[in-house]
Amino acid sequence: MSDPVFKAHSNWPALVSDETQPWQTLSSQTLSGPPHVLHHDRVRTGPGHELSYVYRPRGPRAVFVVPITPAGEVVLIRQYRYPLQAWITEVVAGGMETGEEIWQSAARELREEVGGTAAQWVPLPGFYPQPSVSGAVFYPLLALGVTLGEARPEPDELIERLVMPLGEAYQRLLAGELLHGPGALALFYARAELEVRGLLPSQRLP
Repeated sequence: MSDPVFKAHSNWPALVSDETQPWQTLSSQTLSGPPHVLHHDRVRTGPGHELSYVYRPRGPRAVFVVPITPAGEVVLIRQYRYPLQAWITEVVAGGMETGEEIWQSAARELREEVGGTAAQWVPLPGFYPQPSVSGAVFYPLLALGVTLGEARPEPDELIERLVMPLGEAYQRLLAGELLHGPGALALFYARAELEVRGLLPSQRLP
């Protein structure tokens, strides 16, 4: 797969550790291994103050894709989530594999989950999903001109493809019906770009 002249968002380089740290790590123990690594650290936060911290260390990265078809529809997914014991509506998403560039991960997940191929990629602001307990970094992207084919989800993924008008998706977002936090934020970040391109009517958020 060739590089689609992909450009990173301006905030992505800032999603790294600070050069100096106010807390001192006294000891560190790995509680569980891949794919979900957990550490248990003993940390000194200041003179005479120590605490135990269980967290997911920096390293895991994931992409979140808002796919838009040439007809101006958005492609979402309805996925069963075992920890929730429920189906929820999400955007296309998945963890980055070793050695992948961000756009490569996004293109792979788009192809696997909804059978999509994008004509253009627009990077959106990255973010930390759970900074109190996780060092994971999430990268949302807007995929434009998406054509749909046969999806090839992973064996452990139970996914239904949902194609709907953009207006309906944003009505559901504002009504609190999209319960997947990272997906909701990806849609929020995508809105301004969609309005600029005339794909979504400009409307002041409440």
